[in-house]
Amino acid sequence: MAEKMSDPRELFLHELGDLLYAERLLVKTLPKLAKEATDSELRSGFEQHTEETKQHVTNLEQAFKALGKPAKAERCPGIEGIKAEHDEFVEEESPSPDILNGFLTGAAARTEHYEIAAYEGAVTMARAMGETKVATLLQENLTQEKETLKKVNTIAKRLAKESAKQAK
Repeated sequence: MAEKMSDPRELFLHELGDLLYAERLLVKTLPKLAKEATDSELRSGFEQHTEETKQHVTNLEQAFKALGKPAKAERCPGIEGIKAEHDEFVEEESPSPDILNGFLTGAAARTEHYEIAAYEGAVTMARAMGETKVATLLQENLTQEKETLKKVNTIAKRLAKESAKQAK
């Protein structure tokens, strides 16, 4: 059994590690999603967010450095679950391109919501501990995640309208 965690800074480092793991997994996963997407706007969104996510990893590594700690990723079952849901859907359902595009926007929105919640908590903790440099780095990532979610929602609405027209 693991040693009992009792220091809030330990929790903060764990949360940062969780985010680092998630962002690193997304750096590997987003290019695959871009290849799956047949909608050009969705594909380009995944490609753009891949580059942004690489910067998120850098920001998290800098946050660890500012705290005087090594950048240690902590396994993130939440993000793994979203990825597993995608993999299972694609394998079991063999979706048409339009259906897959719709699914991908949903998966992207779930991922962004997850990241936004995690970054909001981390920013709050950093500020409470007086770690202003770290809070600034995390806030940059949070702001970008919120912008990405807006873009995903716009694409999702367009795809839903197009899909609804075909269903009639």
